[in-house]
Amino acid sequence: MTRRIFSTVSAVAIASLIGIAQSPTGWMVRADRSTSATDPDGAGAIKFMSMDGGFHAVNPQAAVFWNAANSASGDYTLKGTVTLVKPSGHANYYGLVFGGSDLGGSDQTYLYFVIAQNGSWLVKQRTGNSATENVVAKTPNDAVKTPDASGQSTNVLEVRVSGEKVDFVINGTVVHSAPKAGPLAKTDGIAGIRVNHQLEVMVKDFALSR
Repeated sequence: MTRRIFSTVSAVAIASLIGIAQSPTGWMVRADRSTSATDPDGAGAIKFMSMDGGFHAVNPQAAVFWNAANSASGDYTLKGTVTLVKPSGHANYYGLVFGGSDLGGSDQTYLYFVIAQNGSWLVKQRTGNSATENVVAKTPNDAVKTPDASGQSTNVLEVRVSGEKVDFVINGTVVHSAPKAGPLAKTDGIAGIRVNHQLEVMVKDFALSR
């Protein structure tokens, strides 16, 4: 994943970026613009809207989407069914955000569990505007469904926080378990969605079970 610069999006900016009429109630967006000449963003604006009982994200630029009402502490399960509608020309990642705080500010922190069209997954931590740390590096796993002949794929992602451990689950398979230590010490906070640039993704059954 390339180094990027985040920009805070105000309520006014959200209106011009994705349209308040389209934006699901209470949800916010923070763009994550590429600074890489070899991996540029696509043209156009980010779109995030309610569709077919879920959310539809069209991402020329990478972004995090969240609703502050989706917050949990202690033991919980975060789950979402993610469908890659339109893959990019190379592997870009999309999935779940958890343990977030100050997501609209300069002191943002969050963890993210994401997959890519090449059948790999990873877990990272974001701290501040540009600092990221691998919790688990890019790892291939047969549990990740890759695009079919139509270019689409659907995967169910889960983050299960229980006691002093965190399980990362793809389509019912636990692909990684880790203690709540180091970057995973703080799992309390806001949950949301992350979609990298040049992707179109549907998210259904997004839910927190406390």
